[in-house]
Amino acid sequence: MKKLLITGGAGFIGANFVHYWLKTHPSDRVVVLDALTYAGNIETLHSLMDNPNFRFVKGNICNTELVEMLLRDEQIDTLVHFAAESHVDRSITGPDAFIETNIIGTHSLLKAARAVWLADPSNPLPHRFHHVSTDEVYGTLALTDPAFTESTAYAPNSPYSASKAASDHLVRAYHHTYGLQVTTSNCSNNYGYYHFPEKLIPLCLTNILDNKPLPIYGDGKQIRDWLFVEDHCRGIELVLNKGVVGETYNIGGVNEWQNIDIVNLICELVDAEFAADHSLAARYPLSPCAKGEPAKSLISYVTDRAGHDRRYAVGTEKIQHELGYQPKETFQTGIAKTIKWYLANEKWWRPLKK
Repeated sequence: MKKLLITGGAGFIGANFVHYWLKTHPSDRVVVLDALTYAGNIETLHSLMDNPNFRFVKGNICNTELVEMLLRDEQIDTLVHFAAESHVDRSITGPDAFIETNIIGTHSLLKAARAVWLADPSNPLPHRFHHVSTDEVYGTLALTDPAFTESTAYAPNSPYSASKAASDHLVRAYHHTYGLQVTTSNCSNNYGYYHFPEKLIPLCLTNILDNKPLPIYGDGKQIRDWLFVEDHCRGIELVLNKGVVGETYNIGGVNEWQNIDIVNLICELVDAEFAADHSLAARYPLSPCAKGEPAKSLISYVTDRAGHDRRYAVGTEKIQHELGYQPKETFQTGIAKTIKWYLANEKWWRPLKK
């Protein structure tokens, strides 16, 4: 039986991990620590509140004393660190919050973990500090470049990716300097349930329903590797159960798409949903699909953002060969599930739209 502290567990990937873990490990104890900033939504965890093995704590990861208290009082043996500021555009206009949360916050967690798990002789529990990072720390790829590997040199190009790179280095340093039992995973772009509506896929989905423009940066030919969020959760589970302490594992979908192709696919699938279910026109009367018009009529090209990396792609050979990882969802099955989820869960995403 594990006792986990999940930071950022009310955010997109963190909340999906919490739901996944309690579904697949129902006897484990899960404590969520989340500051409930703009991207943290307590409603995402609403269905778990009566679960006796679940506890939610509102608090900031920079509060080292609070983290130490939770580690001790709950006898936590596994810390999974999702909490992060993660939107590149926001990091360009307001980098301070990214430095505070992603660097100082991660260091706060590491200090607390060291104090409880290493410096306290009364606590002999085995432990694991798992740090969730991003492929953006590796920089950008040309069209013909091979995918990033775990040995690719870091070359972050935005305040967001630079702050995540710094946190990765801190986690590594606490392992090599103090012996903290750590693992790190660097993931590609996630999509799926509970995704905050400012991100590309849910933004396009909900904008189609509200008859709002679908903004495409530059020429829209930026390439990303897309990973269904539950496949990411399965990858982290493998790292926790089988991963080698001190190692880093890339978790990706092996599924590269241009942004414009993603948007066109979403438009086609939403068109098909409206054609198959006539009740959607009554529920979303503003949508062009309700009038029989194609969703792609909303596509609007906008000025590219500063420092926009052209391509990301992570190689997953290491986690495949060493841990047996394989995504279960193709992009076609995962995006179909995602669209159906958003159509069925307007009560969740509507309050988050500006």
